[in-house]
Amino acid sequence: VTALERQVFDFLGYQWAPILATFTHIVVVILGLFGTIQYRPRYIVVYAVWAAAWVTWNVFIICFYLEVGGLSKDSGLLTFSLSRHHSWWHEHGPGCVHKEPAASLGPLDSQALVPGIGCTLERGCVEALHSALQILVALVGFICACHVVSVVTEEEDSFDFIGGFDPFPLCHVSEKPSSLSFEQVCLPAGGIGEEHPSRPQPAPTTSSFGDPC
Repeated sequence: VTALERQVFDFLGYQWAPILATFTHIVVVILGLFGTIQYRPRYIVVYAVWAAAWVTWNVFIICFYLEVGGLSKDSGLLTFSLSRHHSWWHEHGPGCVHKEPAASLGPLDSQALVPGIGCTLERGCVEALHSALQILVALVGFICACHVVSVVTEEEDSFDFIGGFDPFPLCHVSEKPSSLSFEQVCLPAGGIGEEHPSRPQPAPTTSSFGDPC
């Protein structure tokens, strides 16, 4: 939900780099939920790896809008320099008074944004708060993903693939050469050497050569 909310505001500001990153994040979150429901550890591992990358991306966004390390929030880095839009909160921040651009005889620039006046929070602070929320959610998701992977792996290692799967009893067919008749003796699943309680075992016959049949 928080990723979708952020994607909406990124679309309003035409910030193409955050749009692509958030879209990838939404896809990976859906993949991680599918892996959790279907007990697919590989999908959950993919989500865990992306969660670490998502935290790194949001740390960069915070540094970008707070202008840490020589970064400038007025640059076209997040828009790939394709438009002059920056952030939707640039003029629609909390408590901002919208200021209409002054009329001029020059060519109209529909992509120009006029910053708001008297904003309670600067656009950099709003974007930083959004990124901080994403970092918090990603850390919780990373911890949960690691826990689910460990639980699923332990269940797969401890599962007995042999015991309890005996749908058919073991049967032994004895042949009497004298009468050419066949008698089927069903043995329990515990082993061939055990006698069936409801049917007596036939006496072994001896062939003409003295060997037991």
